[in-house]
Amino acid sequence: MIRKIINAFGLAFGNIRANLFHTVLSVLGIIIGVGALVSILSLIDGMEELARNQISQTTSLNGIMVQPETYRNVNGVRIKKDSVPVISYPIFNEVNAALTRPVVAHLRSATAGEVTFAEKVIGANLLAVTSTLEPGVKVGMGNAFTEQDVVNQQPLVIVNAAFLKQTNLQPADAVGQSLKVHSRWLKISGFVAGEAVKVPTLYFPITLLTEPELQVAPPDVIYQASITEDVPLIKATLTDWLAARFNTGAHSFKISTNEFRVEQVTKGFLLFRIIMGLIVGISVVVGGIGIMNVLLISVNERTAEIGVRKAVGANRRDITLLFLAESVTVSAFGSLVGLLFGIGTTMIIIPIVRALTEMPFQAAYTLNTILVITIVSLVVGVVFGTYPALRAARLNPVDAIRHE
Repeated sequence: MIRKIINAFGLAFGNIRANLFHTVLSVLGIIIGVGALVSILSLIDGMEELARNQISQTTSLNGIMVQPETYRNVNGVRIKKDSVPVISYPIFNEVNAALTRPVVAHLRSATAGEVTFAEKVIGANLLAVTSTLEPGVKVGMGNAFTEQDVVNQQPLVIVNAAFLKQTNLQPADAVGQSLKVHSRWLKISGFVAGEAVKVPTLYFPITLLTEPELQVAPPDVIYQASITEDVPLIKATLTDWLAARFNTGAHSFKISTNEFRVEQVTKGFLLFRIIMGLIVGISVVVGGIGIMNVLLISVNERTAEIGVRKAVGANRRDITLLFLAESVTVSAFGSLVGLLFGIGTTMIIIPIVRALTEMPFQAAYTLNTILVITIVSLVVGVVFGTYPALRAARLNPVDAIRHE
């Protein structure tokens, strides 16, 4: 059987070589369709790779956020809870001690309110935090409050440039002065460095807030894992620990990572890839019809040859295999030329896209693209070669030999 298959493909190659120009014209639809498919898939893969890089540069994939669920769902309606589990500063330290992988943790309770400074009322974002403030936020002038300051509930506050602008004071003049937040007088100890936020923002120890105040603005916890591979393990540990600590089930906290953004991008590009593949696939189908038409003509031209083959012992399966092999070979030939055509097209398109968008965009040729093209060539060859092959196999040998 293997020898018959090899012989069938050998004859198919011989027929293609003997009628090369005719074959190229007949598979022009396949060449264009496969070329367009290669271009589309490689460009989409390049877009997906660029999107992943952009996400990685703008968002840390090592981040994990723990947020209390402040709403419950009743018959599809979101209803605010009367009380929620609160991760206070002592509980924050407990959960950090339970983690087995290295992390940097930030506890934060965010509200907005009025701040009184030198008899002037200023609207500001109020962030109750630990000594680590927030990811990427550092003190550039003055002193940050320490972990011991947080434990001892020291009335200190760090402000940003936008707040300082509202006071009309220089940083050196404002250090040591007091302002009023939540009926508390806090002393300015430092300023945020290099911050582009245009909204006045204050940072003060979270231990200054009472339990009722924490219920009004339940704190979030932001974790930064040392390596991305640790994120699933840390997330699982947090989920189990919080469920056991608060005994309120798995829905009391929402634990999210930035991996979902990558998943959303992947799903979006997969949908785009499928839709564009189906649209471009119309050209491939047209090319397959062209192959079927050429093979039907070939059957008519080679009727006498088929009759001779049957007369000397070839059965229906042999004739069917011969024409299927020729169909698959022609389809594979067209797909190969289409693959080269598609790669050449993308090499022309990429510089144009870069010039118009000024982005580091490039096509990506993946193993999946090669597999898709291989499958397409096989399917088109088999599907559109079956009818001509069966028609050839059903010819009566006597009538075929007498055919002119």
